[in-house]
Amino acid sequence: MSRSLVASVDRGQLDGVTIGSLVRAAAALGADVDVRLRFRGEHLDRLLDEDHAATVEALVQRLTDLGWVAQVEVSFSIWGERGSIDVLALHEPSGSVLVVEVKSVVPDSQALLHGLDAKSRLAPQIAQERGWVARSVSRLLVVGDTSTARRRIGRLAATYDRALPIRGRDVTAWLRRPVGVISGLLFLSNDSHDSTIRLARGRERVHRPHRPRIQPDLPPNDGHVGS
Repeated sequence: MSRSLVASVDRGQLDGVTIGSLVRAAAALGADVDVRLRFRGEHLDRLLDEDHAATVEALVQRLTDLGWVAQVEVSFSIWGERGSIDVLALHEPSGSVLVVEVKSVVPDSQALLHGLDAKSRLAPQIAQERGWVARSVSRLLVVGDTSTARRRIGRLAATYDRALPIRGRDVTAWLRRPVGVISGLLFLSNDSHDSTIRLARGRERVHRPHRPRIQPDLPPNDGHVGS
């Protein structure tokens, strides 16, 4: 390493210094280099939470309109298995119980499908604790309708086709008239995402104060037009 490079690192002037050079300089001094890249984590968490809440709200509203009784964030502890169900719904006329997992983004698919299967298996007892009579249990994954979510699920199309084969209009038709048992996937859009991002960006933007233009003093108008 050149003396000028070492001197730059010593002075903290790192413009143009590669990470590799910085690591070698630190190693020569018996030090470690820790580089961290943060992406506005607080804003990202808030956006994800608001997107999730908005998707849950849109789903509950749809279920209610179709005659379902829906409960949100239903916690359980059965035979050592603990967790919560995003939305647990009952269609009283048919005795159909629906276990819904809501995701604003698509996480680890294997863990998601395993969790949804476990919650569906425990659903009859969870429903019984609430005084519901479950004649059948169906499961539904509801995902925020974004191009990223569709792309991620598309990459594992065979897995999702096997685990959750009922989609789109077929899910909607079943929700209107729940006959039999389904395992479905529904992309559900809401209007929170764009508005939330605009709000977040608006809070970060600094506007310069508006200064009105000052008009020069004009001579009084005596009704004559000057030449």
